[in-house]
Amino acid sequence: MTPERDALVCGTCWARLPVLPHPQCPRCGHPTGARTCPFCELLPPYVRAVRSVCWVPHATSSAVVSALKYDGWPAVASGMARRMARTAWPADVVAERAALLPVPLDRDRQRERGFNQAGLLADALSLHWRVPAYHDVLERTRATATQTRLTPGERSANVHEAFRVADGERIRGRHLVLVDDVITTGATLNACAAALFRAGARILSYVTFGRARTSGDR
Repeated sequence: MTPERDALVCGTCWARLPVLPHPQCPRCGHPTGARTCPFCELLPPYVRAVRSVCWVPHATSSAVVSALKYDGWPAVASGMARRMARTAWPADVVAERAALLPVPLDRDRQRERGFNQAGLLADALSLHWRVPAYHDVLERTRATATQTRLTPGERSANVHEAFRVADGERIRGRHLVLVDDVITTGATLNACAAALFRAGARILSYVTFGRARTSGDR
């Protein structure tokens, strides 16, 4: 298959993504056949909905995320966002979403990488959803250790109060969508959402490219 014009990932690789199966929880989008969703228990009550494209880790999806974050392929964000834009949402989220906010990096990490991968995804997704991406509303107040090898409790402690809102006027009373590359336990996104909710946001939703499996997933 021919590669997409605006990306460095071929169509065959995109087709190999381990897309999240159905049925899914109508709120958090996690694949589940149970009446109660364990992933929803990780979310604050002011988080309306969460959606992701595919599982990580996986040979293909992990390679795509790595290409964006570590291998210097920022153009991959376009193809990732295209697939994020296709995720199905509750009608109220589609009607209300007012802005996209990328999860911010600390200054040293962004300077080292040269960009914020969540920011690239938010900008690309903004073109599909036709809602603005705000890069100057949410700030990271301190550097945090990488979340990769931390337990769920350690993840929450690591990012506790690590974010603040620099401009609360644009978000007051609005439904905002936080953007990141991968969601694992939701600790980082939840910390961002808490700061935004305290600053006056009415409700939050999350969208990511990848989603980590929970202990109960096959």
